[in-house]
Amino acid sequence: MNKAQLVEAIADKVGGRQQAADAVDAVLDAIVRAVVAGDRVSVTGFGSFEKVDRPARYARNPQTGERVRVKKTSVPRFRAGQGFKDLVSGSKKLPKGGEVAVKKAPKGSLSGGTTTRSTVKKAAAKKATTAKKTVAKKTTAVKKTAAAKKTAAAKKATTAKKATATAKKTTAKKATATAKKTATAKKTAPAKKAVAKKAPAKKTTARKTTAKKTTARKK
Repeated sequence: MNKAQLVEAIADKVGGRQQAADAVDAVLDAIVRAVVAGDRVSVTGFGSFEKVDRPARYARNPQTGERVRVKKTSVPRFRAGQGFKDLVSGSKKLPKGGEVAVKKAPKGSLSGGTTTRSTVKKAAAKKATTAKKTVAKKTTAVKKTAAAKKTAAAKKATTAKKATATAKKTTAKKATATAKKTATAKKTAPAKKAVAKKAPAKKTTARKTTAKKTTARKK
């Protein structure tokens, strides 16, 4: 029996082929979404659908016999309920006509809402949590980037201040050295002038001495 035949089989019970097709699609969609989200879908008397994680392992290629590594994966699994097993094994007789083959759910077990609604709520909650985590990560990254930029700017400003202070100190030292040289030069200049002025007096004395010697010879 394929999907089309299944729809035909229940069309009379749900009011038409289109209603049957919609019902089958809705049930299958709800089961698939729940299993993908990691939930276990259990139907009393029929069985349960669940997601199973398979770790990485080694397998053999049936054609070549070569050993191949299989990656970690997740697969859906269906476990038949005891009522379903008993009917298939023949330990219980299958009801005739339009009677329900699968055991009905206990009264009150469906009062809390259908499996589809709970699945949708859980999926929505997971999406919201994931979105919040993503936003939190982005916010943290932005804050870290801003802090890094501020730190870099502070380091540059400190380096610039140090360079300016060093330049000022160097200029001050050069100015002081120049001032000292100028003061020394000014003090030395008057002394040299005084020595220069005294020098002609010695020459005059020498001339007078020579004149006295000449006068003495003439006498």
